[in-house]
Amino acid sequence: MSAGIILPRIMQIGAGASDAIGDVLGRLNCSRPLIITDPMMVQLGYVDRLQQQLQAKALVADVFANTVPEPTVASIMAGVDQVQRGDYDCIIALGGGSPIDSAKAIAILGRHGGTMRDYKFPRQVDEPGLPLIAIPTTAGTGSEATRFTIITDEHNDEKMLCAGLGFMPVAALIDYSLTLSLPPRTTADTGIDALTHAMEAYVSRKANAYSDSQAMAAMRLLGPHLRRAYHDGADKQAREAMMLGSTLAGIAFSNASVALVHGMSRPIGAFFHVPHGLSNAMLLPSVTAHSIPAAPERYAECARLIGVAGPADDTATANDKLLAELTALNDELQVPTPAQFGIDRAHFMSVTEEMARQALDSGSPGNNPRIPTRDDIVALYRALW
Repeated sequence: MSAGIILPRIMQIGAGASDAIGDVLGRLNCSRPLIITDPMMVQLGYVDRLQQQLQAKALVADVFANTVPEPTVASIMAGVDQVQRGDYDCIIALGGGSPIDSAKAIAILGRHGGTMRDYKFPRQVDEPGLPLIAIPTTAGTGSEATRFTIITDEHNDEKMLCAGLGFMPVAALIDYSLTLSLPPRTTADTGIDALTHAMEAYVSRKANAYSDSQAMAAMRLLGPHLRRAYHDGADKQAREAMMLGSTLAGIAFSNASVALVHGMSRPIGAFFHVPHGLSNAMLLPSVTAHSIPAAPERYAECARLIGVAGPADDTATANDKLLAELTALNDELQVPTPAQFGIDRAHFMSVTEEMARQALDSGSPGNNPRIPTRDDIVALYRALW
């Protein structure tokens, strides 16, 4: 059985990769870019630096800096309005997963119109939007190399998964030096997000030989370096490994799909505004424990790849070590429980049925080695408390 593989047309990887933006636009025959970013990128001076690099190539870029964490329909439509008022031939997404996901949606809606819900999964959005060049500044989402975006419908607290070739950036400039300023909390949340991507791609029912190769490489990079990057943000070797691992994990899950952790994570983010990487981290140990019986050898290999089990460990021992490591990682990186995050218990328990419905509707739980029922998901949510 063959697998269809989708990648950005251009990938520039390594320190200083973002400096190539002018040359990349030239190769794509683009000359009127709109930069889509967030206020922090403006404050840190990254937007000014990018504009200076473009000016050196006689290119002028406008800026839309009003993206929000966990992007909403309203925040997307503000960007779409600017695109439709302008004369742009491409979009440059600068920032973490939220600006890049926002830019993906704006690139499609800006060209084709309609509402965000029109593009919700299970529709496959394969028509191209405005060409998108992604420059990630976090090592986590892998959004620079995926065919997905997730946008929250704030009217009904639903995170809508949107998928298809149209959401794949045409170019990705993967510059780990842009992550050196990340604070520990962001490093932790995005790093565990990347690890979740790699693990879920590897155990997914849609895994294939190509996605396996990317997921395995990602786990070998992420496992030994996540703690190092968290404790010492100036550790360039760790930052470089995390950035490459994040991109490889993004490629893996874009071509194999994520599974139950992500399916359950999105509703937590939508209802309680928990950052995506953090909600993944909350869920990863318990969902892994739930899923291991259906793919014990695969999970045991995850333990070996991230470096917590050795070749002499049998499957059961490796899986015990994997679960111990995921719990220890959350403890060391100070991942809170829903209660510690400040979520009201009664509210959380009252929406578990609806969160389970939204999780199943996203399609991701169907890729899990152990396919859950709605009751299974409700029980996992309640145990998470």
